[in-house]
Amino acid sequence: MLRYLPFLLILALTIYAFIDCLNTPEEEVKHLPKTVWVLIILLFSIVGPVVWLFAGRKRSAVGGGGGGRARRQQWVAPDDNPEFLKSLREEQERTKGEDADKDPDGDKGKDKDKGGE
Repeated sequence: MLRYLPFLLILALTIYAFIDCLNTPEEEVKHLPKTVWVLIILLFSIVGPVVWLFAGRKRSAVGGGGGGRARRQQWVAPDDNPEFLKSLREEQERTKGEDADKDPDGDKGKDKDKGGE
């Protein structure tokens, strides 16, 4: 069983690189067209996948910005998210404005009830 391990590792690396190459958008592929990379990965069993993983695709540092397609933003807690806090302030100002529009006299309505007694 142990003698098959190197073959299985090479096969797994080739399959991973092949699928990664197929799923990579054309604009992120470096140096060569995507079809050429697929052929290199499939024809050169060890070297092809390794070269693809290190040189064939634009990769950015984890957490680093810039380059490539638009990245998904990492989840931020609501109390740390400036956009969420801004939306809360805007909603609070809007509800204050609506409350003022509904009762323009403020507490005067209550005073009228008391005055009638």
